[in-house]
Amino acid sequence: MNKVAKVTIYFWIMKIIATTLGETAGDFISMTLGLGYYIAFAVTFAILAILLFFQIQGDRYRPALYWVAIIATTTAGTEVSDLMDRSFGLGYAVGSLILVACLLSVLAIWYYRDRDLSVYPIIRKDAETTYWLAVVFSNSLGTAFGDFLTSNLGLSYIQGALVTASVIGVVIALHYMTKLSDVLLFWLAFIFTRPFGATFGDFLTKPIKNGGLSLPREYASAIAFILLALVLFFSVRKEKKVRHPLE
Repeated sequence: MNKVAKVTIYFWIMKIIATTLGETAGDFISMTLGLGYYIAFAVTFAILAILLFFQIQGDRYRPALYWVAIIATTTAGTEVSDLMDRSFGLGYAVGSLILVACLLSVLAIWYYRDRDLSVYPIIRKDAETTYWLAVVFSNSLGTAFGDFLTSNLGLSYIQGALVTASVIGVVIALHYMTKLSDVLLFWLAFIFTRPFGATFGDFLTKPIKNGGLSLPREYASAIAFILLALVLFFSVRKEKKVRHPLE
């Protein structure tokens, strides 16, 4: 009856790859295709709404649908961050603060209703709806924070990735060395894996003079998609072996 992915090492690998794909795909839609931030925002959120409708209405966890929805949230997060900074003129710092407030509001509503913020298993549709809202705001916040590191603080893409990787390392250490809430640590890791993957996506596609590798966004997106599909295939295969060891 569970509706969402179990949090394992495969989950985090796929989450990072999905964030890289979301960054390159988001920039491809708004920049390479020349649609602009408003139209790109409308397109990505329309796709996201359709995917989440089928995801939430489903009766069980479907790996492919779930991870395509995650990719859509990371792509939407890219558009939200760029729209707030470049179209609304808020800047990445202010945008990050707004997204923090939105995320905390969703989590507060979730906790007030259920007295629990567990992310696995999730069965009820209302719990899954707030779960996905939190995912969207988390990925948008992670994008804005990653852009803040590179655009406002002047870090290179590799330096930005190292900063976020260090934060993720601290979260992992806290998980194993302290008794801090696993739910709190999950959302911290979920937020900071977004800028980690996003800055790596920027490193792949941005011009060489800006510290990137200047790969075409469609090529980088295709590579990330193939990698994600491969990891998903092996994770599903391993899960089936765990469930049915004699097969």
